[in-house]
Amino acid sequence: MKLAIGIDIGGTNTVIGLVDHKGLIIKKKTIKTKEHESPDLFFYAIYIEIEKLTGRFTDFKPIGIGIGAPNGNNFTEEIINPPNLNWPTIHVPTILKKHTDIKVLLTNDANSAALGEKQFGVAKAMNNFVVITLGTGLGSGVFVNGHLVYGNRGFAGEMGHMSINPDGRKCNCGKKGCLEMYVSAKGITQTVKNLYLTQPESRFLNELLGNAKIKDVNGNVSGRDIDRAFDKGNPTAKKIYEYTSKKLGYGLSQVATLLEPEAFIFYGGLSYAGDRILDPAKKYLNQNLIPFQRDSFDLLLSGLNDGDAGILGAASLIFNSNN
Repeated sequence: MKLAIGIDIGGTNTVIGLVDHKGLIIKKKTIKTKEHESPDLFFYAIYIEIEKLTGRFTDFKPIGIGIGAPNGNNFTEEIINPPNLNWPTIHVPTILKKHTDIKVLLTNDANSAALGEKQFGVAKAMNNFVVITLGTGLGSGVFVNGHLVYGNRGFAGEMGHMSINPDGRKCNCGKKGCLEMYVSAKGITQTVKNLYLTQPESRFLNELLGNAKIKDVNGNVSGRDIDRAFDKGNPTAKKIYEYTSKKLGYGLSQVATLLEPEAFIFYGGLSYAGDRILDPAKKYLNQNLIPFQRDSFDLLLSGLNDGDAGILGAASLIFNSNN
């Protein structure tokens, strides 16, 4: 039995999984990404969790560790100044080799999710698709003609940093108007803050912002709270998601015009909003397309269990490298 470790590093949580070659996740563990003072301490904590996960498998040593990380570069094996983590550029294998001699492979977290969907999820039969990760920020992994697109230096597919308004919100990357500043947990939080300035008496907005401070999830509002209010007909919740959907639909239209994928596949915490966001997003997508391209693209939710696409894709880096 071949086993690999798949690791999905997010802006809030990191998921570590022990995976077999058929895509079965035998065990997994979630840790908080930002609870550690430095990348070295973070990766030491990951090593400890790997030891716990593999402890009872004395006859089956994992054949490698695959990692999906924000700004992870498959070519250089570096995580390069991830804006939502405030880390410097780090060479991941160098850090992990202090603790283990197992092979380490790295890619962007959204690329990892795309690999997971292609090998084990709804994209199995697709050759052209885009996986969009909706979490603290917004990432994307692009498949064209059956191949993951890395680009010349490994940075292709940064849809979250595609500007939809050059005079818009300031992004941590230094640019203005990046899509992730509107369509992500932090983007929606900024939308809520902007609405609060015009509706300071709104009980719903006060609750959203108050809960964000109490829960301290990177200071971001809870999408689940918005979902519940939306389902009860709350007009402010509907306004938040309508605004978010409009920005998402416009961003999708730019990518669809250029790449013409079969589908956009959504993964991550914000994707739980489902049709609350995706139905109006499809409307705005079609409004911004060339007429003969309209109604040609599916907007799908990940076909994998909660949080699994990233670790399955990371593990597939290892399995595919051993074929």
